[in-house]
Amino acid sequence: MFSSLRNVFDRLLTAVVITLLGTLAVVVLMGVFYRKMGWPLVWYDEGASILLAWLTYYGAALAALKRAHIGFPGLVNSFKPALRVPVVLLAEAIIIAFFALLAWYGLQVLIILEGDTMVSMPNIPTRLTQSVIPIGAVLFILAQLFSLPEVLKQARGKGIIDAEEREMLEALKK
Repeated sequence: MFSSLRNVFDRLLTAVVITLLGTLAVVVLMGVFYRKMGWPLVWYDEGASILLAWLTYYGAALAALKRAHIGFPGLVNSFKPALRVPVVLLAEAIIIAFFALLAWYGLQVLIILEGDTMVSMPNIPTRLTQSVIPIGAVLFILAQLFSLPEVLKQARGKGIIDAEEREMLEALKK
């Protein structure tokens, strides 16, 4: 069941990231086209920056799920096998605490922004655009928790394999 939930989470995050990337590409191309035609879109800059922020947060959660974010597996692997698990658990606790704090303060920001709207898109509440902060933080925490069993298994074994090494090993198998 855990594996099924992780796969659903992976597919959902991947779909969201692909959708955001495609939408951002279309918005940027539209902005360039309309500007070249002499009809600049009023909402382009604000819309593109919001999409980029969303892509960053959701993409970071996807990278965390795949353990493709910046990490220090070499440092963890330098410890004796008996110390690897406690070091991994400490690192995970620090990461989760940081993102829990980010989610909490992200919610506080949403409370402060009540009633504000975007400058060039007055029909869109600023709270909606900034909701990516607490949502992204919670998604990152979930991604860390979903990928933790595999990292602990690696820590107990020969050591943690980073994303690039994993991709290389998978390519060699083919």
